[in-house]
Amino acid sequence: MKKTYKIEVDCANCANKMEEAAKNTAGVKAATVNFMALKMIVEFEEGQDPKAVMEQVRKNCKKVEDDCEVYL
Repeated sequence: MKKTYKIEVDCANCANKMEEAAKNTAGVKAATVNFMALKMIVEFEEGQDPKAVMEQVRKNCKKVEDDCEVYL
């Protein structure tokens, strides 16, 4: 299952950090951040609860870029 989320990030480098943090989160099969559109597309692994996984993605993104935001 793929879902798109609105994000808030200040620079392309920060967006790359967020993308890597999302990709390395358990339950995420793939993640892409589009800095220009301010969107994150996340594909979840089979059987995962998207809401629970995205809470962890959000926490992981805050660790690498504390002034970013992922709107769930």
